[in-house]
Amino acid sequence: MATIGVTRGLGDHNLKVHDSNIYIKPFLSFYPLAQCEHGADDVLVLGTDAEAVTCFLTNCDPDDQHRYTMAAQDLIMRARGVLKDRGWRISNDRLGSGDDISVYIIPLMYGNKQN
Repeated sequence: MATIGVTRGLGDHNLKVHDSNIYIKPFLSFYPLAQCEHGADDVLVLGTDAEAVTCFLTNCDPDDQHRYTMAAQDLIMRARGVLKDRGWRISNDRLGSGDDISVYIIPLMYGNKQN
């Protein structure tokens, strides 16, 4: 939307799309965490590719305490790629991200109601 990053946008109620009167806030979603029961593979992804994280988690041991960290690292490597002589490259030798990358994978099952 040609505006400053999401980290500022989450707290900036007056943030608008560049050169417009469209406020960003209506595009943000809120999830009623306590209203649902969650399992070990239910996560909130603040990033881009929830499908990649879901695929990664289904192939991990649910008891592995590092699975969420590894899923975040996998998502970062998908965006960044590998460093080659012509810069960061992803599949098919396409240009990877040279910018800062942040990924948050938040397990939802810890928000389950306690009886």
